[in-house]
Amino acid sequence: MASRARKLLLIVTGVLIPLNYIGAQDTQFPAQASQIPGPGEGAAARAAWLTDITRWRHERLIRIGYHDEEYKRPELAWAQHNFVAPQVMVEERYLYDPQTGKYTVDRYLDDLEKRYGGIDSVLLWPVYPNIGIDNRSQWDLTRDLPGGVPALREVVRDFHRRNVKVFFPAMPWDVGTRDPGVPYPVATAKLLAEIGADGINGDTFAGLPRTYRMASDEIGHPLVLQPELTPQSDEMLIWNNQSWAYWKFPFEPMISKLKWLEPRHMLDVCDRWARDKTDNLQFAFFNGIGYVSWENIWGIWNGITPRDAEALRRVADVERTFAKLLVSANWEPYYPVSPYGVFGTKFPGEGATLWTIVNRNEYDVRAVQLPVPEAAGTRFYDLWHGRELKPQGTTLSIDIEGHGFGAVLAIPSAAQWPALDGFLNRMREQSEKPLASFSHEWHFLPQQIVDIPATPATSKPAEDMVRIPAGEFEFQVAGIEIEGDNWSGLDVQYPWEDSPRRAHHKTLEIKPFYIDRYPVTNAAFKRFLDATHYRPADDHNFLKDWVHGTFPTGWEKRPVTWVSLEDARAYAHWAGKRLPHEWEWQYAAQGSDARLYPWGNSWDDDAVPNPYHGRDLPGPAEVDAHPRGASSFGVMDLTGNVWQWTDEFVDQHTRAAILRGGSYYRPDGSRWYFPQATKLNEHGKYLLMAPSKDRAGTLGFRCVIDSMAGIQ
Repeated sequence: MASRARKLLLIVTGVLIPLNYIGAQDTQFPAQASQIPGPGEGAAARAAWLTDITRWRHERLIRIGYHDEEYKRPELAWAQHNFVAPQVMVEERYLYDPQTGKYTVDRYLDDLEKRYGGIDSVLLWPVYPNIGIDNRSQWDLTRDLPGGVPALREVVRDFHRRNVKVFFPAMPWDVGTRDPGVPYPVATAKLLAEIGADGINGDTFAGLPRTYRMASDEIGHPLVLQPELTPQSDEMLIWNNQSWAYWKFPFEPMISKLKWLEPRHMLDVCDRWARDKTDNLQFAFFNGIGYVSWENIWGIWNGITPRDAEALRRVADVERTFAKLLVSANWEPYYPVSPYGVFGTKFPGEGATLWTIVNRNEYDVRAVQLPVPEAAGTRFYDLWHGRELKPQGTTLSIDIEGHGFGAVLAIPSAAQWPALDGFLNRMREQSEKPLASFSHEWHFLPQQIVDIPATPATSKPAEDMVRIPAGEFEFQVAGIEIEGDNWSGLDVQYPWEDSPRRAHHKTLEIKPFYIDRYPVTNAAFKRFLDATHYRPADDHNFLKDWVHGTFPTGWEKRPVTWVSLEDARAYAHWAGKRLPHEWEWQYAAQGSDARLYPWGNSWDDDAVPNPYHGRDLPGPAEVDAHPRGASSFGVMDLTGNVWQWTDEFVDQHTRAAILRGGSYYRPDGSRWYFPQATKLNEHGKYLLMAPSKDRAGTLGFRCVIDSMAGIQ
């Protein structure tokens, strides 16, 4: 042990105990979270480093009682070559077409193959950020996807036909919504067995507990376990086949602690907010691991640039083609490559050796030197450029562009590597166009607001409508998304803005209109149904709290809920009305004095229903139960009872609606639930997919009619 360690003592119950008895074997290169730092410069430093971390690995595996049975299971072995693995929102428009009501798996996969070479698995995400708008749990929201479990089984089959495995998430923090009635691992294992999914992504889990391994095995549908975070104990490496890697990216790349302990453990580097993926892909390639190609982040588009997409295509092609070498038990990081700023890793295997190389310099490096052992009859290939290499003595020379990649293969001359010729042809053709020739410029994705046609102007509104006069209105509002900071591309883009953003401020000239004094009630919606016999094509969850075609006794004056945006528009059309634009809703609630609440600037408990924190959903209050909540115009029940539909926004990949008013339902236990927006300068952004999933037990609406000018 180093003398430094011998001098460190810990006082426990009055006894001096050497600290090295409590910690692991002393090492000069302790892991920084899940990464082990490199050796620094020089051959001697590298040799000492490799000896040090090899001894540490041996001792660490003894300490954790390591065994590798889970990595020998053939039904889980696919996880060891899961190199490109996006998370995708189920609301992604390339995955689901709301016009036809059909899943479009082929369209989604074709787009990814065209842009960056395709994927190996996908994490389908049906939960956050919408969860918590009502008491539906993570399992309920999955079952509420259009077509339910039968349709999801076909979705999984469609992915499998394209050789793509499917994950669904598990959320330990979802403790405030409906209780599943069984332990969480059992609820997840049963649902994913019904769907036919392949793996569990443990959202916020620092290692999925062994109970998830046991639950999936006991049900007879083994699932790959993939925690979002590095397992909090190295022992969890035994049954977690994969994990995500949230890493730091210094100039000198660090190696994965988990892969060093178990080379068959697949990590996927995740850095979802990064606009430049160079560090992510270089660290993945250096370690021989995968990448989370996540672009639709909670409905915010962080698209991969053409340069990074092309780099990912080539990196993934190398890794997939030589996957069996990347799990080498004898892999050697920091293989002695020169010059400065170029780093390589050696992956020796049976009858072949692969080197992955990254140039961390921003400039091109010509004649990178890679020492190789003398071996008569060995053939060498520059895999990145698709050509054979001739060593100069015991050295190979290759060129790597700035922030680029290189790969070399050594095989006996008589050996045959499957598909090598086709691979070399692809890479030779692709390398004719260097990565630097592709655009590396990031762009936000523009949005459009969905038009709300005006109604015929009237001077005789329907009963219980309030006239809102024309006026100049300072419309100021901000989205309350939990994540995204102040990104360009976050929240929504109003017609007068040049990009989506969180905060919005515009002085508007408001034309006069009439607005419903109250949200549409159950009784009013029943009149609509009786008159039209309306029944939506996608009727899952439609009026879910009604029984035998009518609302519960005594609910006449409660706002109708479990209605989709499409249902609300159908009602409005029948009534000769329309849904309000968000700024109209806010003007009717706020007036012209920028107040925070309809009744003033201070919160008033008596102006709204009591918040409810249980795991069931008792239903909203009557619309006229809290007259103290009226706005200066006399509009009632604007905040704290039910959310209310307003505008819809759409971009190439996502649809979303702006919800106003907040609700009475407040699930406890997590900050990840759909946040409230009872203040008039805040709004909620609600991702849209299909009516079956969009309908919610706390979401209603009110309508407006355009007014003739000059009418008082």
